Amino acid sequence: METILFTVLAIVSILAALLVVTSPSPVSSALYLVVTLFCLAGFYVLLAAPFVAAIQIMVYAGAVVVLILFVIMLLNLQQIEEKLPVGWRIAGLTIAGLTLLIFFMMIMKGTSLLPPLVDLPESFGTTKQIGTLLFSKYLYAFEVISILLLLAMIGAVAIIRKPTSEGEIDAD
Repeated sequence: METILFTVLAIVSILAALLVVTSPSPVSSALYLVVTLFCLAGFYVLLAAPFVAAIQIMVYAGAVVVLILFVIMLLNLQQIEEKLPVGWRIAGLTIAGLTLLIFFMMIMKGTSLLPPLVDLPESFGTTKQIGTLLFSKYLYAFEVISILLLLAMIGAVAIIRKPTSEGEIDAD
């Protein structure tokens, strides 16, 4: 059952990730990103990490994608009309297909470029352990990232503001 669920999640996440990159509309790209992030949360559930899956949905699929949609709406992006030549598309799809085929064959043969798995401690990934690490060892990085996100949002708002004829900045 887990193998079937993993296969379905893998196929959906790969297709959604490709649609994120190839979609001409920024809003639909953001929505495909939500699908990809939900599939990633499904992978975490399969790895017996429900807390990380819940955080994945709340933080990334919730907050970050909403922030991306706000920036898209604030910037009022227009749809891009440029199209790649057919030859470049075929070359890109061929390279991506061959890469996926090589990785699939490696998985089927049992070969791996990754080191072997090790047994994890019993308390690995618990809420208490993650909270203790986040607010002790990684507190500085946590605060820096929150300030960085705030500055990015302020920068997006500053970019869309238009100066009026009197030299003042119009908030409309």
